[in-house]
Amino acid sequence: MTNQGLFPSPHTESRPLQAKGGPSTPHGTLAALTLGALGVVFGDIGTSPLYAINEIFFGHGNVSVTPDHVLGALSLVLWALTIVVALKYTLFVLRAHNDGEGGVFALYGLLHKFKRRNTTLVLWMLMLGAGLLFGDGIITPAISVLSAVEGLNAAAPALSYAVIPLTVLILTCLFAFQSKGTAKVGSVFGPILIVWFLAIAFLGARQIIHTPEILKAFNPLYGLALVREVGMYDTLLVLGAIMLVLTGGEAMYADLGHFGAKPIRTSWFLVVYPALLLNYLGQGAFLLSGASVAQGSLFYSLVPSVALFPMIILATVATVIASQAMISGAFSLASQAIRLGLFPRLHILYTHKDHAGQVYVPFINWALYTGCIVLVFAFRTSSALATTYGLAVSGDMTITSIAMLFIARLYWKWDVVRTVALFGVLGALDALFLVANSLKFLDGGFVPVSIGVALFMVMYAWKRGRKATSSAYTAKHTMPVSELVDLHRRSTVFSERNAILMVPKSLHSETDNTPALLQLLWDRHGILPRNLIFVHVVHPKVPYIHDNRYEIRVLERAGNGGSIVSVDIKFGFMENPNVEDVLEDLACHKEINLPIDRNQWIVHVSKEHLMVSRRLKFGTRLLFGLFAFLRQMSQSAYYYYGLGDKIQLSAEILPVRIR
Repeated sequence: MTNQGLFPSPHTESRPLQAKGGPSTPHGTLAALTLGALGVVFGDIGTSPLYAINEIFFGHGNVSVTPDHVLGALSLVLWALTIVVALKYTLFVLRAHNDGEGGVFALYGLLHKFKRRNTTLVLWMLMLGAGLLFGDGIITPAISVLSAVEGLNAAAPALSYAVIPLTVLILTCLFAFQSKGTAKVGSVFGPILIVWFLAIAFLGARQIIHTPEILKAFNPLYGLALVREVGMYDTLLVLGAIMLVLTGGEAMYADLGHFGAKPIRTSWFLVVYPALLLNYLGQGAFLLSGASVAQGSLFYSLVPSVALFPMIILATVATVIASQAMISGAFSLASQAIRLGLFPRLHILYTHKDHAGQVYVPFINWALYTGCIVLVFAFRTSSALATTYGLAVSGDMTITSIAMLFIARLYWKWDVVRTVALFGVLGALDALFLVANSLKFLDGGFVPVSIGVALFMVMYAWKRGRKATSSAYTAKHTMPVSELVDLHRRSTVFSERNAILMVPKSLHSETDNTPALLQLLWDRHGILPRNLIFVHVVHPKVPYIHDNRYEIRVLERAGNGGSIVSVDIKFGFMENPNVEDVLEDLACHKEINLPIDRNQWIVHVSKEHLMVSRRLKFGTRLLFGLFAFLRQMSQSAYYYYGLGDKIQLSAEILPVRIR
C-alpha cells in the first residue's frame, strides 16, 4: 500500500449510514395517525374535565355559583382553550419543527444555531422549561388517577377510605410496567380515548339540551363582565384555576415527531376540541340548573347513577393512558437532554427493536414514581393536589411563546410588527396565567418549580462541567499530529492490535495536538499500534443525521500496511449513538483499515480524575462539586457510545485540573 502523504483532502462519505435510531417519520394513513394521536397526545388535556371546572367553583377559583358568574367563568374557559391551544399551539407552534420533531429541545436545537445573536438567555429558559416539564410529569399521573378514583366518593361513599390505597396500587402497577415497553398497549390507547371523548361529549350534550342558556358563554362579554366585577386579585385566582383546562395542551407540540402536524390538528378539531367544549358547557349547564353537586364532584354529577361505576372505570383507564403518555414523554425528554449534552448519561433501555423513540430510563421512572406517591399521601385529594398544578405548565407555555418570537423572526422572516402582534400578545396572555398560578406557590406550586429549578441547575452544572473538563483535558501538553506521523513512519516494531482512541475534538491539521491519552501510552510503552484510529463524536443540535454521518481523514498510510486515521461521527439527539456499529459498518465497506472481527480491536479510554482548584470562587466550586456528583451517577462516555459491548477496553486514569 503506497503512502498517500500527510493530510490529503478529507474524504467525506456521502452514503447515509444509518445507525439505530434513525428518523421516525410518521408513516401510515391519516386515519391511523389521527387515532394514534388521540391515544398519546390528548390524554392529559382530555381528562382535565374530571377536576378543572370543579376547581374553578369549589376549589382555588372560589367563584360563587350565580348565573352571571357561571356564564362568565365558562366564557373564560372556552376562550382560553380556543386562544392558547386551538390558535397558538395547533395553528402556529406546530409549524416550528426541527426536522419533524417538536418540544422544548427542538426549539433549543433551532435557536442554538443563533446563540451569538441574543438567544443565549432563551436557551437557558428552554432548559428551565424542560425542568418544569419533569415537574409536571410527577404531578400529572398523581392528580389524574386520583381524580378518577375519587368517583367512588359519589358512587359509593362507604368506599371512600379505599381512594388513596387504590390510587397508590394503580400508580405502582403503571410504573412497574414501564420496563416492558408500551408498543402493545399503545395500539389500544386511541380506541379507548375515542370512547372517553364520546362519553364526555354525550354527558355534556345532555345538560346543554336541558339548559341551553349556557350557550351564552360563547359571548366573551360575559367573561369580561366577571373580570370587572370580581377585581384583579380574584381574577388571578380564577385564571389560576382555569389553567387546569389548558394543562396537556403543550403535549401536541412535544409529540409532533411521532404523528406529524396534520393528524394532531385533525384529531384536535374533529374529536378533542368539540368533546371538551361540550363537556365544559355541560358542567356549566348543570350549575345553571341549580341541581346539587354530588359529593363535591361536578364531573360525576353529570353521570346517571346507573352508569357511575362504568364511568369511574372508563375515567380511571383514561387517566392511566394520560399518565402513560406523560411518563413516556419524560423518558424521551431525558434521552434528548442526554444527547444534547445537558444531562448525565443515564442508563437507557430500548423497549422496541424497530423504534428507537420507545425508551425506558430506570432512574427517571422510579424518581417519577416516588414523587407521585409522595404527592398522593401529602395532598390526599385532587382538589388539594390541584394547587401544585398549573404553575409549571404556565411557565413552560410562557417560555415557548418567548422562543416563538425568535423563531418567527429568524426562521419565518416575519417583521417585528407581525411577530409582536401575535406572539407578543400570546406571550402576555401566558405570562398572565403564570402570574395567576404563582399565587398558588406556597400552597403547593413550589413543588414543580423546585423540581424545575433543581433540574435546570443539574443541566447547567453538567453543561459547564463538561465544557471545563474538555478544555482542561485538551490543554494538556501532548505531541502534535506531525510528530506522531513521524514516529509512526520511523517505527519498525508495532503493536498489532488495531487501536481505537476517543478524542475530545477532531484532528484536522498537522499542528493539532493528539489526545493526552496517546501521549501517556507512548511515554509508558514506547510503541505505537500499526493501525491507529481516532474517533470524535459530534452532536449537532438536530434530531437526525440524514447524510454524511461520518467524515474520514487519512493522516498517514504507510508502506508497511499501517495507517493513522481520524473519523468524525455525527449523531442527532433522537438517535442511539452506537460507535461500535458505525465502525463495524465502515470496516465492512473497506472505508477504514480495520478488520471486521471486533475481537481484533482494542479501545483505549481515559477516566478523568477532576481536581478543582481552591482558588476558584465558592459558588463555582459548589457547581463543580455538583458536577463531580453527577459524574458518579453518569454512565461512562465509552459505554454510552456502545464501546465495550463486544470489544476489549483499556482504561487509564488521567488527572485533570480545573482552574
